[in-house]
Amino acid sequence: MSRRPLHRRPRIGIALGSGSARGWAHIGVLRGLEELGIVPDVVCGSSIGSLVGGAYVSGRLDAFEEWIRSLDWKGILRYLDIRLLAGGGFIEGKRLMDFLRDHIGDVEIEELSRPFATLATDLATGREVWLRDGSLLEAVRASIALPGFFTPVRRGDAWMVDGGLVNPVPVSLCRALGAEVVIAVNLNGDIVGRHIARYTAEREEKGEGALRHVEATLLERLSNGFANLLPTPQGPGIFEVMAASINIMQDRITRSRMAGDPPDVLLAPRLAQIALMDYDRSSETIEAGYRCVLRHREFLEPLVR
Repeated sequence: MSRRPLHRRPRIGIALGSGSARGWAHIGVLRGLEELGIVPDVVCGSSIGSLVGGAYVSGRLDAFEEWIRSLDWKGILRYLDIRLLAGGGFIEGKRLMDFLRDHIGDVEIEELSRPFATLATDLATGREVWLRDGSLLEAVRASIALPGFFTPVRRGDAWMVDGGLVNPVPVSLCRALGAEVVIAVNLNGDIVGRHIARYTAEREEKGEGALRHVEATLLERLSNGFANLLPTPQGPGIFEVMAASINIMQDRITRSRMAGDPPDVLLAPRLAQIALMDYDRSSETIEAGYRCVLRHREFLEPLVR
């Protein structure tokens, strides 16, 4: 008498995409998936996705979320050691390393509860570098080294910068780690061109937002010769130009990569109102991620049947 094969749930991977402050939406996505009974077997992240993913796989997401929700722009600035001549970026990153140590822990990737990987970009070759072992702390720091903002990270003989430059939503990395079904979270699908207009229209009316205060901090440290770094009524400042440029690039790369290696489920939270440095708007960003999961539950629930 032959036995019927037992039904086996597919090995689920989640690819947490890049997007700077919009990355807090990943927390809401993970919460929503938990409610549906979906616990990813494989976790991969690019840039801010590596930070949230690192907190998740190290078992610190609850404390991480609590801390994130408590942040205002003053708290954010405490972690930004701004150095005009730091070399390769406005923000040196030593305080950021302290933050990472406190909130994701300095553990080895191989010791985590489930497979995890992130990626960075080799600044010299443009090559995508998968970070699948070694220090979780150092891997995340390399993956979030946003060009122009954070200084690059030395790894061996190479300098590493943000992974979102080459693979904003690492579907391929999830599959390489053994995922049979991949849920991808794209944070940049409805962003391009929108936050520049919002800043231009609202700058005189509103003084809030971390980006605004970073600019103000820089203003205090800049001589007249550097005044053109900041926005003027005639046009956007350097931060807005950098942010829009990165958004355009990541959106185009994401579309190209997904055309060649599409995920099984694509989640795209509605985040057009969240700008590059709106880290102090965590509650609405997390909520946007959570609502996105609920909108797609008909595609997600079959994964646990």
